[in-house]
Amino acid sequence: MQWLLEQLALSSPWELLAVVLAVTYLVLAAHQSLWCWPAAAISCTIYMILMYHAQLYMYAALNVVYIGMAGYGYWQWRRSPAPASVAMIELGWRGHIKLILLWSVVAALVAMLLLRYTDAEAVWLDTYLAVFSVVATWLLARKKFATWYYWLVIDCAYVYLFILQGFVATALLHVIYVGLVFYAMWQWQREARK
Repeated sequence: MQWLLEQLALSSPWELLAVVLAVTYLVLAAHQSLWCWPAAAISCTIYMILMYHAQLYMYAALNVVYIGMAGYGYWQWRRSPAPASVAMIELGWRGHIKLILLWSVVAALVAMLLLRYTDAEAVWLDTYLAVFSVVATWLLARKKFATWYYWLVIDCAYVYLFILQGFVATALLHVIYVGLVFYAMWQWQREARK
């Protein structure tokens, strides 16, 4: 615990602010609040800058996409704000397998380009997580319940990546995310039963 507190004390104020806003985003998303999207956009803007400087280019690029997705999510949720619009049944197993295979190929191609043309860190893990984070965010913007299963896997892997890269506060954020994902699943199921 002492080590964690020491590492958090070494975190930049910008990283800590991004963490607070990111937690705010997920809590608000769990409650299907439209305000989750502005919190996400601000957090992502900060992370985009931090991760670019850390040479985690895919995570930086991911945050550019997240900013756009925040606008899309805001627009989409304004069109269908009712909690009952959560889609508890979506693609089915075959659809998810196709989705995973397609985006795995995309991620592999992007990773190969990054290896060849950049000095990026943790290329394979960073790329796969970034690509599937876009997929999961798109599912969230569409209020698809399956988004939370994707986020469980993604957030666990991000804990490892950020510890490896020395972003302890951000790693802790993803630990918190794992717990909040379970909360969001419970909350969305509860809302769908009303």
